[in-house]
Amino acid sequence: MNKTELIDAVAKESGASRAEAARVIEGFTTVVGKALKKGDEVALTGFGKFSVVKRGARQGRNPQTGETLKIKASKAPKFTAGSGLKSTVAGRRR
Repeated sequence: MNKTELIDAVAKESGASRAEAARVIEGFTTVVGKALKKGDEVALTGFGKFSVVKRGARQGRNPQTGETLKIKASKAPKFTAGSGLKSTVAGRRR
């Protein structure tokens, strides 16, 4: 499902207009992005948790040349599925 399909599905499920659903999806992604940038977590009970993981600096290898190189420390977004989402995907009822 891409973003357009998600907007259509949210509009249909919620009874909102497509424009309203698009604003909600855009707002959600913006808010989550800003929260993660600040280092906060965003937890939706039963659905999951968005957080940031820190990756330490490490040695890597260029696969074409075999040359060793340094990879800088970085931050990356992470999503951990909640029990409700896991149950839904597995086909179980809560």
